[in-house]
Amino acid sequence: MTTWDLDRASAAAVDRAVDVLAGRRIAVLTGAGVSTDSGIPDYRGKGSRTRTPITMQQFVSDASARRRYWVGSHLGWRAFAASEPNAGHTALAGLEDAGAVTGVVTQNVDGLHLRAGSRRVVELHGTMRRALCLHCGQVFDRRDLAARIETDNPWIAIPENVALGPDGDVLPSSSDGFVVPACSVCGGVLKPDVVFFGEFVPVERFGEAEQLVRASGALLVAGSSLAVNSGMRLVERARRRRLPIVIVNRGATRGDAAATVRIDAGTSDVLPLLASALGSGG
Repeated sequence: MTTWDLDRASAAAVDRAVDVLAGRRIAVLTGAGVSTDSGIPDYRGKGSRTRTPITMQQFVSDASARRRYWVGSHLGWRAFAASEPNAGHTALAGLEDAGAVTGVVTQNVDGLHLRAGSRRVVELHGTMRRALCLHCGQVFDRRDLAARIETDNPWIAIPENVALGPDGDVLPSSSDGFVVPACSVCGGVLKPDVVFFGEFVPVERFGEAEQLVRASGALLVAGSSLAVNSGMRLVERARRRRLPIVIVNRGATRGDAAATVRIDAGTSDVLPLLASALGSGG
């Protein structure tokens, strides 16, 4: 794609973004919009279904809610894990290789930045690659856990087409009879290593994200509406330091007032253009 393939306003905005970002070390913040072209829907985009995600309190206190969650999480994870990085992920990895990008802070839990080749990735909301025991802290690889789930629940069928959610879950039709995986060390409750609604991003992890922004000369926001406070806090950190802020997102975001350049277009279209223009100057 070239800027000729974008509408006139978006093409002009890409050119302004290149001028703003050129010669600067760029911190990147990504959201669900980066992964939609990999087949993973976002929470708020056009056509997104209404969801009521489980809260941490429900997960811990309600065994039936926890069972429903694990059925949906397992079914969705199979489809989630098969997703592949798209052109946007690859472009950001290339910009890091070129020395233009200092690292990626992502609100996504899909691991696609790492699979695309990005090396410094701060996964603000955790990852679906792991599960952990809430009692003893033992960590489990999700692939091993999936094998155990299917051994304990031989009746479970992986549908060919699932209504996949942004966090790799689906809405199960039934959870009757499902055996919930328990910690093989202490028998405790297992939870995917992601930040649930009602939880806070770990302080150390947010500190790492802040440090990445502090070490950079600009902030590029890609595919996030910035509705989640953790992302908006990083934009505010950049604004206070008077860093240029470029936002690439379809639709309005909470950070638009702070943006130096705003590009209303898809990340898979725009990020490769930015990589092509900026990659030789890192």
